[in-house]
Amino acid sequence: MGMTWARRRSTGLVLCALTLAFGSSQGAGAQEPPELAVKAAFLYKFGPFVSWPAASFDSPSSPFSLCIVGDDPFGPMLDGAVANQRVGGRPIVVRRMAKADRKAPCQILYAGGSPPNVKDTLQAVAGSPVLTVTDWPAPPGIVAFVMDQGRVRFRLDDQAAADNGLVISSKLLDLAVSVTARKIPGAAP
Repeated sequence: MGMTWARRRSTGLVLCALTLAFGSSQGAGAQEPPELAVKAAFLYKFGPFVSWPAASFDSPSSPFSLCIVGDDPFGPMLDGAVANQRVGGRPIVVRRMAKADRKAPCQILYAGGSPPNVKDTLQAVAGSPVLTVTDWPAPPGIVAFVMDQGRVRFRLDDQAAADNGLVISSKLLDLAVSVTARKIPGAAP
């Protein structure tokens, strides 16, 4: 069954927003590989398309935290990309950590480094209301960046999002190159 006009328009608007994010961040990281600028923009642009449980934030005035655990390929490029940006009315802060901490206030967590370190990071926050992001082919987080015909794209694991208490917007699911679907309660395995 085809998409309705409203859904195509909505999906188109999301794609435009993500494309604009790439364009606006490209100049800031002109000396960096272009895919890093795109990934940096994607990281914070995922925020408006995910719903977190209210208990994910310490208080109504808590910032929206984007955490980098392990290797940080973005450096100041990410700080520049999120400057003056907000998610759900909350200012975005970037936190860099050597190891994942289940108690750290992270809404989005990028896990970098070797596959064993990425796996350890993902296990440390499993079941927490955190949108995990990795680079393929390392162990995939909820979001896994992939290169597709020279472009940065992403895969989504909607079941892993559900396991972490998150809801991903259908608009974002439509943009993924692949989606691991959320299990329907009561359905046979």
